[in-house]
Amino acid sequence: MVKNALQAQLLKAGLVDNKKAKKLSKQTLHEQRTGESKDAEVKAKIAQAQQEKLAKDQAIEQEKKAALQEKELKAAIMQMIQQHKIRDTDGEVAYQFLDGKIKKVYINQQIYNALVAGSLVIAKENDSYAFLPKALAERINSKMEGFIIVNNAEKNEATTDEEDPYAAYVIPDDLMW
Repeated sequence: MVKNALQAQLLKAGLVDNKKAKKLSKQTLHEQRTGESKDAEVKAKIAQAQQEKLAKDQAIEQEKKAALQEKELKAAIMQMIQQHKIRDTDGEVAYQFLDGKIKKVYINQQIYNALVAGSLVIAKENDSYAFLPKALAERINSKMEGFIIVNNAEKNEATTDEEDPYAAYVIPDDLMW
């Protein structure tokens, strides 16, 4: 009548009656035949948890890859700046520009004229500044913005307005006060 020892002990203790014991044994027999049990629910929950963990790990890995690519791109841009910057810029002409606050660099007249004309730009190089050709600056800006600080070529293009009443009066940018 009772198939296992646990059921026999529960019957003796009076915790389970014969009807309930038969029902439990039929239920276990049915689960064994069909392969269905509460373990299936547990297995499903475990599988779902594994899927969630896998998705979370993939998202973290994606973030790490993106950060690494950004770091590599910054290093490549810094290398481009260091390789192509104009080296002999020391002079007595002061050039002021904004980088958070007003900065002043002393450069020679040729570099000054090129900066004002827009053929050279100022780029941030670690804690200092580098003078780069306009074409290189455009390549750098296409890859990542934030390195080019002064680009007068954009200002020169923006100020050529046909309706400007003072267009006939040219004000030189190299006035010394």
